[in-house]
Amino acid sequence: MTPLCVPVLGGTLEVRVVSPAGGARVVLVAHDGPAYEEGAALSRVAGGVHVALLSPGDRNEWYSANPAYADALVDRVLPRLPAGRLVGLGASLGALAMLHAEHRRPGTFDGLFLQSGSFFTAELDPQESGFPRYQRILDFVEQAAPTAARTVLTCGRDEENLHNNRAMARRLGVPLVEVPGGHAMTTWRDALRPHLPPLLREFTDGPSHRPAARHGAGLASGVRDPDRPDRSDPRP
Repeated sequence: MTPLCVPVLGGTLEVRVVSPAGGARVVLVAHDGPAYEEGAALSRVAGGVHVALLSPGDRNEWYSANPAYADALVDRVLPRLPAGRLVGLGASLGALAMLHAEHRRPGTFDGLFLQSGSFFTAELDPQESGFPRYQRILDFVEQAAPTAARTVLTCGRDEENLHNNRAMARRLGVPLVEVPGGHAMTTWRDALRPHLPPLLREFTDGPSHRPAARHGAGLASGVRDPDRPDRSDPRP
């Protein structure tokens, strides 16, 4: 499939959608999507759902709790994906950016699968203070609050991020799955296989228990989600 290219913050966000035969009710939206596909065979692990692989672009700028990126993702990228329940996936800064987008625009995602999130705090992560967007991340993490999206966090036991992930899990009131390994794709891959499919099945096996986020025309063909308004319906 020809990738979708969307202008974002002076660059281009490239999206490639991998769709199952026969359509699907769920769209998995993956930050660092090409790396996930290459290193973790994401579309195969997710099986039976649309998988939108988002390129990282200027990763440190886009994924660091950037309001302009969050708005572009919600307003310009997601409406062009196939119709269906949205589950956001990301690792490290990509996880932070998914949570930030849902926090800034509540109701965007039905589910979030966040791995080794860069949920920096001044107390736990002073070693990251040289990162150019450190203060912006601190400001967001400090105000992060529980979301209606069904959320699962994973983190390697050997990571510096383990303590800030534990703190974020408590803040959000969600589970944290601690797995062997460090801050690496192999750790994220091994945590995906047992824990992502059950989250996706919550949305493929039945309707969501929260209002559907607004969603526009699809990039690829798919079965319309009966819980969403028809995309040709002019009503809000």
